Amino acid sequence: MAKTREIKKRIKAVANIKRITRTMQMIATAKFSAASQRAVAGRPYAEAIFGLVGELAAAGEGVEHPLLAGSAEGEELTLILTSDRGLCGPYNGSVLRTAMRHFAAHPQAKSGDIELVGKKGVNFLKFNGVPVSAHHAQFGDKPQYEDVERLAQTYIDRFSSGEVSRVRVVYMKYHSAGRQTPEVLQLLPFETPEAKPAQGDGQGGGAAYYEFSPSAPELLNELLPAAVKVTLYQCFNDAVVSEHVARMVAMKAATDNAGKMGKNLTRVYNRARQAQITTELTEIISGAAALE
Repeated sequence: MAKTREIKKRIKAVANIKRITRTMQMIATAKFSAASQRAVAGRPYAEAIFGLVGELAAAGEGVEHPLLAGSAEGEELTLILTSDRGLCGPYNGSVLRTAMRHFAAHPQAKSGDIELVGKKGVNFLKFNGVPVSAHHAQFGDKPQYEDVERLAQTYIDRFSSGEVSRVRVVYMKYHSAGRQTPEVLQLLPFETPEAKPAQGDGQGGGAAYYEFSPSAPELLNELLPAAVKVTLYQCFNDAVVSEHVARMVAMKAATDNAGKMGKNLTRVYNRARQAQITTELTEIISGAAALE
């Protein structure tokens, strides 16, 4: 009797867990849909700025800008984007392992400034002896452009003054709902995309000629900081979308496992109950036979 009672308690506990994980899966799915729309909506703007910067850098010969030139002075700065909450599968582990491989390959990055976003990376970095110079906890799972812009402007000011020589971001890049990859992105010095060759009028291609008004340096002064800020904001959006995808997949797997465990426990309970009834019937029959 005690065994069947214990199994019934386990079945009830598994059912409660299944309801919780199912609810969390639905919440993660809704958040993923909203975050995915924000991330996808910002990509055309980012691509347009990248195209302008690339064409400007390629067409303006001899054009230089402090954000395009690296400096040997100053320390390297690495920003690691993790989540505030767990239950998202291998998401945080993949990002943090990528960061540790980066530190192993670039010792100067490990000895420089390391900043962290999210709570889940604090204990990991502390356990591995990686000092964190700043922990940004103001972003959450809905990063606002104004907050990211202030952070990017801080990096631009520190890079321009020579305080830091390089800024990199370790984050989970979102490609699609079925593919996310941890990457190390160089934010500063800013790497301009290669400009595509201009198409001709059908009589053969030719290089485009630009006349700048205002001048190319003035345009770069406006476009490059904006491109850096948009790039960092896109990193935050990709990280949030990837987190929701990972949590959605993890909770679906947990729900499926809870369902399978509930079926197995129900089968075990039925067998135990059948054995108990058989034993009771055998005792009754044996007792009746003894009285005859």
